[in-house]
Amino acid sequence: MRIAILSDVHGNCIGLDAALTDLQRRHADKIVCLGDMIQGGPQPAEVVARLRALDCPIVMGNADAWLLTGQATDAEPTTAQQLAVREWQLTRLSPDDRAYIARFQPTVELDLGGRTLLCFHGSPSSFDEIILPTTPEEDVQRMLGSFAPALMCGGHTHLQQIRRLGDTLFFNPGSVGFAYSHQQPQEHFKADPWAEYAMLTYDDGRFGLEFRRVPYSPEALIQVYLASGRPYADEAAAQYRPN
Repeated sequence: MRIAILSDVHGNCIGLDAALTDLQRRHADKIVCLGDMIQGGPQPAEVVARLRALDCPIVMGNADAWLLTGQATDAEPTTAQQLAVREWQLTRLSPDDRAYIARFQPTVELDLGGRTLLCFHGSPSSFDEIILPTTPEEDVQRMLGSFAPALMCGGHTHLQQIRRLGDTLFFNPGSVGFAYSHQQPQEHFKADPWAEYAMLTYDDGRFGLEFRRVPYSPEALIQVYLASGRPYADEAAAQYRPN
C-alpha cells in the first residue's frame, strides 16, 4: 500500500498542482491531507476545488479553523495583516466551500492492513502543539506515546522530519504550499519555491518513507499574488523573489 501525505497548502494552488502532477507519475493507493489547506494564500477557492476533486480525508488545521471562526487558539497574537487577509479569503469562498472546510476532521486513521496510520495536524490532541527535531523526548512522549504502536504523521511546522518512537515512528511531510528554512533571520525571510510531501509504503509489516520536494515556478506564484486582489500581496510575493 502506498499513501501520499500532503500538508500545509495554505491557499497556494500552484504548489498543490505541482505536488499532484508529481503524484500522477507515482502511483498512490490513497491520499490524506494534514490540515492548514486554505488559509493565507492567494487561491483559497481553487484549493478547495482541487480538494473536492481528490475526495480524500482531510485533517483540520489550526489556520483553517481560525479562517472559519476568527478565534485564535494558540499563544501567537493575531495581526491586522492576518485579519485583512482572512476577510478577503472569506469573500472568495462560497457558503458551500466554508461548510466543506468545516467538515475537516480532528484526526484521521487509515488501516494499513494490520497496522494503523494516525494522521493529525499538531498532535492527536491539539492542532496547536508543535513537534520539532529539537522537542524534548519527554514532551514528544507526552503528546504521542500513548498512541503507539500506530505509525503517526503530523504537519503544522512546515518541516520534513522523521522521529523514532520506540518500535514505531512519527514523521512530518513538510509543506506543500509554504515551505521555508527554519534557519534564516526573520528580517530576511524567504519562502522556498517547491512543494513538499511524503510517500509512505507499507507491505506486510515492512514500511518505507520517501520525502518529495517538487519545484514550481516562483514567478507564476508571484503573478497570481499580484493579480489576486489579496491584501498585502506585494509583501507576500516578495517572499518568493530572489535577493
